[in-house]
Amino acid sequence: MAVRIRMKQMGRKHRHFFRIVAIDHHQPRDGRVLEELGTYDPHMKDKENRVTLVPARIEYWMSVGAKASERVQVFLKKYMDKFRQPAGEAKTS
Repeated sequence: MAVRIRMKQMGRKHRHFFRIVAIDHHQPRDGRVLEELGTYDPHMKDKENRVTLVPARIEYWMSVGAKASERVQVFLKKYMDKFRQPAGEAKTS
Protein backbone atom coordinates (compact mmCIF):
# COMPACT_ATOMS: atom_id res chain seq x y z
CA MET A 1 0.00 0.00 0.00
CA ALA A 2 1.39 3.41 -0.98
CA VAL A 3 0.87 5.87 1.86
CA ARG A 4 0.78 9.64 1.46
CA ILE A 5 0.90 12.37 4.08
CA ARG A 6 -1.57 15.00 2.94
CA MET A 7 -4.32 17.31 4.13
CA LYS A 8 -7.94 16.33 4.72
CA GLN A 9 -10.42 19.21 4.48
CA MET A 10 -12.82 19.73 7.37
CA GLY A 11 -14.86 22.67 8.70
CA ARG A 12 -17.71 24.50 7.06
CA LYS A 13 -18.26 26.82 4.14
CA HIS A 14 -15.92 29.86 4.27
CA ARG A 15 -14.21 28.44 7.39
CA HIS A 16 -11.96 25.62 6.23
CA PHE A 17 -9.88 23.56 8.62
CA PHE A 18 -7.43 20.84 7.61
CA ARG A 19 -6.09 17.73 9.28
CA ILE A 20 -2.68 16.46 8.23
CA VAL A 21 -3.12 12.70 7.85
CA ALA A 22 -1.46 9.50 6.70
CA ILE A 23 -3.75 8.03 4.05
CA ASP A 24 -3.68 5.41 1.30
CA HIS A 25 -3.07 7.22 -1.99
CA HIS A 26 -6.17 5.60 -3.57
CA GLN A 27 -8.51 7.24 -1.02
CA PRO A 28 -10.29 10.49 -1.95
CA ARG A 29 -9.24 13.76 -0.30
CA ASP A 30 -11.69 13.37 2.58
CA GLY A 31 -11.59 9.56 2.69
CA ARG A 32 -10.74 7.08 5.44
CA VAL A 33 -7.38 7.84 7.05
CA LEU A 34 -4.77 5.59 8.64
CA GLU A 35 -3.68 8.14 11.26
CA GLU A 36 -4.03 11.83 12.06
CA LEU A 37 -0.65 13.56 12.28
CA GLY A 38 -1.52 17.21 12.87
CA THR A 39 -3.75 20.13 11.94
CA TYR A 40 -3.69 23.33 9.89
CA ASP A 41 -6.09 26.21 10.49
CA PRO A 42 -5.57 28.96 7.88
CA HIS A 43 -7.98 31.34 9.66
CA MET A 44 -5.98 31.75 12.88
CA LYS A 45 -4.61 35.27 13.29
CA ASP A 46 -1.34 34.12 14.91
CA LYS A 47 0.54 32.59 11.98
CA GLU A 48 2.95 30.63 14.20
CA ASN A 49 0.09 28.66 15.78
CA ARG A 50 -1.72 27.73 12.57
CA VAL A 51 0.02 24.37 12.29
CA THR A 52 0.30 21.58 14.86
CA LEU A 53 2.31 18.43 14.17
CA VAL A 54 3.12 15.10 15.83
CA PRO A 55 6.79 14.73 14.81
CA ALA A 56 7.33 11.19 16.17
CA ARG A 57 4.49 9.75 14.11
CA ILE A 58 5.40 11.77 11.00
CA GLU A 59 8.96 10.44 11.21
CA TYR A 60 7.60 6.91 11.60
CA TRP A 61 5.43 7.16 8.49
CA MET A 62 8.29 8.71 6.51
CA SER A 63 10.58 5.87 7.63
CA VAL A 64 8.18 3.23 6.27
CA GLY A 65 7.96 4.93 2.88
CA ALA A 66 5.16 7.50 3.12
CA LYS A 67 5.56 10.52 0.86
CA ALA A 68 4.35 13.98 1.81
CA SER A 69 2.34 16.16 -0.57
CA GLU A 70 3.93 19.40 -1.76
CA ARG A 71 1.94 21.56 0.68
CA VAL A 72 2.67 19.27 3.62
CA GLN A 73 6.39 19.26 2.74
CA VAL A 74 6.37 23.04 3.18
CA PHE A 75 4.79 22.67 6.64
CA LEU A 76 7.26 19.97 7.64
CA LYS A 77 10.24 22.02 6.56
CA LYS A 78 8.98 25.15 8.32
CA TYR A 79 7.46 23.80 11.55
CA MET A 80 8.97 20.37 12.31
CA ASP A 81 11.83 21.75 14.45
CA LYS A 82 9.37 23.83 16.49
CA PHE A 83 7.52 20.69 17.60
CA ARG A 84 10.66 18.60 18.19
CA GLN A 85 12.30 21.11 20.58
CA PRO A 86 9.83 20.93 23.51
CA ALA A 87 10.35 17.15 23.69
CA GLY A 88 14.13 17.62 23.68
CA GLU A 89 14.00 20.33 26.36
CA ALA A 90 11.81 18.19 28.60
CA LYS A 91 14.33 15.31 28.48
CA THR A 92 17.26 17.52 29.52
CA SER A 93 15.39 19.00 32.53
